[in-house]
Amino acid sequence: MDNRAQILIIDDKTEECEALQNLLGGLPYTLNFANSGIEGIVRASTIHPDVILLEVKLPYIDGFDVCSLIRSHYALGEIPVLLMCNQGDSASRIAGLKAGADDFIVKPFDKLELVGRLQGVIRLNRYRLTLEQHRQIDQPAESRPSQDKDIEGWSRVLDMRDKETEGHTQRVTEMTLSLARAAGLDEDALKHIWRGSLLHDIGLHGIPDSILKKPGRLSEAEWQIMHEHPVYAYKWLSAVEYLRPALDIPYCHHEKWDGSGYPRGLKGEEIPLAARLFAIVDVWDALSSDRPYRAALPATEVHKYIVEQSGKHFDPHIVELFLKKIP
Repeated sequence: MDNRAQILIIDDKTEECEALQNLLGGLPYTLNFANSGIEGIVRASTIHPDVILLEVKLPYIDGFDVCSLIRSHYALGEIPVLLMCNQGDSASRIAGLKAGADDFIVKPFDKLELVGRLQGVIRLNRYRLTLEQHRQIDQPAESRPSQDKDIEGWSRVLDMRDKETEGHTQRVTEMTLSLARAAGLDEDALKHIWRGSLLHDIGLHGIPDSILKKPGRLSEAEWQIMHEHPVYAYKWLSAVEYLRPALDIPYCHHEKWDGSGYPRGLKGEEIPLAARLFAIVDVWDALSSDRPYRAALPATEVHKYIVEQSGKHFDPHIVELFLKKIP
């Protein structure tokens, strides 16, 4: 059995990751890297590291928000988090304590201090885990908090980043489940649809704010970057075994019935059913809501657009089913 400590390093700066690799590479640690906050949270849920080294200044969602999210997750909340900040950055230390950080590592890194701090934190965390395992031996499995608490936490990340679309995830999840029930899907399929719907836009955390929140139309180059977000979702979530059956929606919800969608240009029934159900709900909610680049459209215009896109964007059979469900 490999008893090497698992260390997760969340940092988007290549040079700092390389510095940590050089300092810790020869020691009995397995180093895991993530270059964004949300990728780090997903990786943490996969490997459950002994300690997380978390950079304060991350793109899109900073280290304080990432730390707060880690603390709010049942499965991750007890993992020690050491924030990496610059010498004399007292504001970061205060904010980090409020976010739930356990300690700080000051840059530039001193090897003796870094290794000593890691050894102490890892030893204490493993002792805590041993005690926790003893307490849970006789606990019924059904009374243990579900992994789905992690999913609900991840889905809140988008709301933290983009207040303009707050509530969108919950609305489309509920409506897609309703549509899936009307289509006759069983409870097992509904569970995966619930998970996939909550995480449908998790890949947007790989897209810069300058594109995601741009008030005007995107350029062709910006659209090419935007089109990568389903690929990011697949890359991040496919590492989590129990989420693989739920990937149809995050990976395929921008595919179109006529084959003109992205990222793979799937056509007709090549597109998974869950993604076809979700796609129409996603567009319906987007058109019915205010966005940075336009106001919400009247219900009659939204209805007209949905009908016009039957056989183009949407599966015609699902359009018929959907129009029976909406008010």
